[in-house]
Amino acid sequence: MEQEHEQETSEQQSTEKASAPAPSRSIWSGSITIGLVNVPVKLYSMIYDKGITFHFLHKTDGQPVKYVKMCTKEDKIIPWNEVVRGYEVAKNEYITFDKKELDAVKPESDKRIRISKFVDYFSVDPVYFDRTYALLPDKSKDAYSLLLKALERTNKAGAGRITLRTKEYPALLHTYKGALVLTTLRYAYDVVDPRDFEKLGKLEEPQKAELDLAVKIVSDLSGDFDITEFQDTYMQRIQKLVEEKLKGEKITVEKAPEVEAKGLMVALRETLKQLEQQK
Repeated sequence: MEQEHEQETSEQQSTEKASAPAPSRSIWSGSITIGLVNVPVKLYSMIYDKGITFHFLHKTDGQPVKYVKMCTKEDKIIPWNEVVRGYEVAKNEYITFDKKELDAVKPESDKRIRISKFVDYFSVDPVYFDRTYALLPDKSKDAYSLLLKALERTNKAGAGRITLRTKEYPALLHTYKGALVLTTLRYAYDVVDPRDFEKLGKLEEPQKAELDLAVKIVSDLSGDFDITEFQDTYMQRIQKLVEEKLKGEKITVEKAPEVEAKGLMVALRETLKQLEQQK
């Protein structure tokens, strides 16, 4: 029993380390509205972009490069107050808009997440998922807790919309690890139907022997999904390069090994053989 507890604690710590640090500041505050019901909430980003940022420098003196706005006709630098936005209607023909005109048609941020219906969470294709935010209670926890428990009991998600900054998004209100979260969605017209690609065309039926081997490989490689199994190896290699540069070590660039091209049936058999040897 003690060993099981230690293993459980170790797994919990591993999971905690794998997650990103929680932000301290909200990016939006308002309320979830369902009919006449209002649930005050604050919105926090759940995405932590842990990338390495490079700056462009002048090679000869190592100083940052400055970007300027240049008029291509007059070939001169222009100040920001002389810049307007243009919509191209034909080759090199534009209609222009100033900031006031564009501000007049911006969607109003009414500080509400408007839920219009409840749907099965898994009925929403992940291809429409955009970005996920944590919703935390603001002022009162009672209404928040009630909505959370209702969604958990019914396994439903709220479909609605939210305005963030200057854009209105379709959104999905659902639960995640004991909290309410909001996932913004892409519009239907933003997502390409793969059947519209000419290269897809009409697919031929695979041979039975090939299909049987492919199904066997899928079966042997089946398991539970664990996001912590995946690491950003490119970022790790960049971090290693940075550390080597700081130490003054010589950088050696290794070429990736070439993969031998094999016939489909041969590749399937060899893959299956490797999987059987790993058991």
